[in-house]
Amino acid sequence: MKKIIVLVILLVSVGLLVWVSTKEEMPEVALTTIAQGLVQSTISNTRAGTVKACQRSKLSMPIGGRVAKLYVDEGDLVSTDQVLLELWNKDQRARTHQAAATLKSVELKEKQTCLNAKFDRRESNRLQSLVTRNLASVDKADNALTKAEVSELTCLASQAEKDVAQAALELQQALLELTQLKAPFNGVIAEINGEVGEYVTPSPPGVATPPAVDLINTSCLYVTAPIDEVDAMPLRIGQPAEIKLDAFGERIFQGKLTRIAPYVVDLEKQARTVDVDIQFTPAPDDISLLVGYSADISVILQSRDQVLRVPTEAVLEDNQVLLYPSDSDKLELRSFKAGISNWSYTEVLEGLNLGDRIVLSLDTPGVKAGARVKPKDD
Repeated sequence: MKKIIVLVILLVSVGLLVWVSTKEEMPEVALTTIAQGLVQSTISNTRAGTVKACQRSKLSMPIGGRVAKLYVDEGDLVSTDQVLLELWNKDQRARTHQAAATLKSVELKEKQTCLNAKFDRRESNRLQSLVTRNLASVDKADNALTKAEVSELTCLASQAEKDVAQAALELQQALLELTQLKAPFNGVIAEINGEVGEYVTPSPPGVATPPAVDLINTSCLYVTAPIDEVDAMPLRIGQPAEIKLDAFGERIFQGKLTRIAPYVVDLEKQARTVDVDIQFTPAPDDISLLVGYSADISVILQSRDQVLRVPTEAVLEDNQVLLYPSDSDKLELRSFKAGISNWSYTEVLEGLNLGDRIVLSLDTPGVKAGARVKPKDD
């Protein structure tokens, strides 16, 4: 009897070992429920874009000289025509004052000669009136007429001299302005290259030298980014876009396509691309955007809201998904008709229903059609 009991125990143990060793281990998978939402067809950049300013000028002096005054510091806000830097210019200021004094002297002379001309003309008219009444000689009247005409010519000559003096003053003022660096637009000083006492030289053609002042207008910013040449055909000016900045995580900024480059960039060892500009609409007022931030853009070609959609990462080749049926734990391969799509979602036109559950974790080992699985959320 004892032998029989031991034999039964051994058989049960062996059976358990065989069952445990042959038992199919069910992989755990993440599921997602098909729902309705927004799906957009987009085109994205191939490499990181850059935030740029609509106006940025790297200002250099048109002439060489020693820096006498710096009126601004890096980070200062400046307005149009504000003087930023000035070279030593005492000699030029003296020439300008001399030209101004000369102009003033010529103006006084012109005023005097023209007053004399008016007096001589009145005297000539008076004598002509007397001649008609035989109260003055004709010779005297002729002399007065000649004198009036000469005086008027002298007045015209004085006016011409005044124009010459005015032009000379404007020339000296222009030469004086060459020693001053002025802001061409409102902006912020990004960088200054030079200190008081240093000698600066103008940048010769074809030679890149550091600018004296780097001025940026931060009131208007945009993103420039490369788009693959294959994707550039559907792009049109005015299309809406979304902007993401690495510095602000997943926050999305709204924008608009404002420029499509009229040529393809061909760089060695890089895909051929077309540069596009996306302007912020509007620029965010709760944060400070800095020129040079890296950015990613998505130009929106089509947009459909409240449509059936599935995560794009759950879609297999030929628009197929692994469906987790409500009445079984075995996965089913289901094909569907897809509409527009992007990296996040794909529109479902036919083949799937609202509320269906599909596999999201396709990279889990053992996950395939017909496999028995265990949902993680269960």
